[in-house]
Amino acid sequence: MTSSYLLLEDGRRFDGMSLGVEGPAIGEVVFNTSMTGYQEILTDPSYTGQLVTMTYPLIGNYGTNDEDEESSRPQVAGFIVREAARVPSSWRSTSTLDAYLVRNNVVGIADVDTRALTRHIRTRGAMRGAIAPASVPQDELLETILAHPVMEGLDLACGVSTGSAYVVQAEGEARFHVVAFDFGVKANSPRLLAQRGCKVTVVPAEADTETVLGLEPDGLFISNGPGDPAAVEKAAETIRAAADRDIPVLGICLGHQLIARAYGAETYKLPFGHHGGNHPVQNHDRGAVEITSQNHGFAVRGDGDEVPGAPGFRVTHTNLYDHTVAGIAHKDLPIVSVQYHPEAAPGPHDSAYLFDDFIALMEARKD
Repeated sequence: MTSSYLLLEDGRRFDGMSLGVEGPAIGEVVFNTSMTGYQEILTDPSYTGQLVTMTYPLIGNYGTNDEDEESSRPQVAGFIVREAARVPSSWRSTSTLDAYLVRNNVVGIADVDTRALTRHIRTRGAMRGAIAPASVPQDELLETILAHPVMEGLDLACGVSTGSAYVVQAEGEARFHVVAFDFGVKANSPRLLAQRGCKVTVVPAEADTETVLGLEPDGLFISNGPGDPAAVEKAAETIRAAADRDIPVLGICLGHQLIARAYGAETYKLPFGHHGGNHPVQNHDRGAVEITSQNHGFAVRGDGDEVPGAPGFRVTHTNLYDHTVAGIAHKDLPIVSVQYHPEAAPGPHDSAYLFDDFIALMEARKD
């Protein structure tokens, strides 16, 4: 390990030791409060373009393996930890965290005061930053950071979407056919639908309405993904066309934001986003509080129970940390969406019912 440092765009510097491959690596610095699931976080396409800070102090203690990935490779721009475990303690482990990062060409940094970094981001907001070897001059690195684009206005979804359609077969008899837009879909979403008897056809972000409806879906799934939803001008026409044909639509995270925008709602940048597996969300329909997994830097603008600009929608879920919109549903059409991840792997299972509700909407349509 060699000396390296993290530099933020406001000039704040955090020194540490290199982890994985040496930088530089540039992106938006965010923090994640999950205590486990670092491999799933590393491979979550929603983290494209971001340097992810883990607030839990010991990362890598159960190693890495070939089974826990949410995509084909790590997607983060860089990884920041307090302490990287050198000796994994799980029987499932096939390599250390450091070896995994090296094998996948991921830049990381350890021995960082992640508590101070997290408090700084909470105070100042998420900002651009870079991880670099200590030999890189700080003024030179800062110049590079300031030239890097900010997250607002970035369409990153197309860069992580599949290049061609593929099928995830149903487990057992196929009862329904779901078409899933891949804006950065995590592997567990099609898996959970397949477990419920759905054949899932995953299509690229660029898929047009004619192509999607030509597949004769029983349901439409709009996935999670990275970047600014205002910059993703995809799927809106398809979402409206499917719903008008009474085809149920389910969206999560970026998909939730795209559904809202398809009907006229606004989205906006959060100060430091929601990233972690312990976010309480009030479900207004069920009168319950769910513990959810979240990963997003933007939110749908709401006003009480209403969604301004999209009068056909009502707010179904509210984030209890900051009272932002965490879920919406159309009052007449079969459309539901949530800001969090019901497919959380690993993570709380409080919200798995959303997939069952989606199945129920498809069953009602067939009856």
